[in-house]
Amino acid sequence: MTADTTPDRAALRSWLPGFVALGMIWGSSFLFIKVGVAELHPLHLTLYRVATGAVTLLVVLAVLRDRLPREPRVWAHLVVVAAFGVALPFTLFGFGEQRVESMLAGIWNATTPLIVLPLAVLVFRTERLTVRRAIGLGLGFAGVLVVLGVWEGVGGSHFTGQLMCLGAAACYGVAIPYQKKFIAGSSYSGLSLSAAQLLVATAQLALVAPLVAGAPPVPTGLSAKVVASVLALGALGTGLAFVINLRNIRVAGASTASTVTYLIPVFAVLVGAVVLGERMNWHQPVGALVVLLGVAVAQGMLGRRRPASVPAATRPAVPAGR
Repeated sequence: MTADTTPDRAALRSWLPGFVALGMIWGSSFLFIKVGVAELHPLHLTLYRVATGAVTLLVVLAVLRDRLPREPRVWAHLVVVAAFGVALPFTLFGFGEQRVESMLAGIWNATTPLIVLPLAVLVFRTERLTVRRAIGLGLGFAGVLVVLGVWEGVGGSHFTGQLMCLGAAACYGVAIPYQKKFIAGSSYSGLSLSAAQLLVATAQLALVAPLVAGAPPVPTGLSAKVVASVLALGALGTGLAFVINLRNIRVAGASTASTVTYLIPVFAVLVGAVVLGERMNWHQPVGALVVLLGVAVAQGMLGRRRPASVPAATRPAVPAGR
């Protein structure tokens, strides 16, 4: 699939339902994380959800008669991508949501493209820094400061939780350009690479989680709502969402599909407010709007449309926070 050459203008009815569904699934993921960490250690929650997602994608691979990568070099690079694109950020979001509202975690997830860009320019050399992108980064950074409410002072568990969510987005900032530089050019399908990545992340978490958090609890000892949240995070937020995202890219084009970045925090805020009764301070949604404006400027969404690489919040290898 050559996503970047797919026409961006498709019949609205052919891609809009999938586009909205993807925003709902990934936006709701922060609610499921909040429910899950009420009974599970964040490492255990991440282990269960990643294992569920891996099984889901393996089933899809079998149905489509696709296969996992066979080159040792690809698997070696997937160790890095799995750690920074799955295991670490998922766990950090879990720790973060022990301290902050799920809707706020959804807002921090939207900062991912702003973190990806400077790392891609300065470290991995996969992108070029233009004046437009620099302005977008500046706006985005200002939005981050507004979300944090730095004028109120720093410290406390709530501030620490926000930094953990920001750290999760920073992990995506490493994983995405690394994947673009070392893996994206391989001959394997995105489905194959994502399934392999989740398998590697499951192995990593299976080794680390017992050492840090003890043996994972048996699923039968968890409440029904936590079990349902884990299944939703894994099967929907990783498996089904990946398939939907690929279809959106194929039908609507990468540029249009990437704008789901703006929809995810909207659903995260709505779901958090309606289901959990969460509330935010005035500066958090205002800062979120500034962040999204910065993302839009950096990605050229406000000017002439160009084919764009899919940002972190839309990439199947990083199931949205998610």
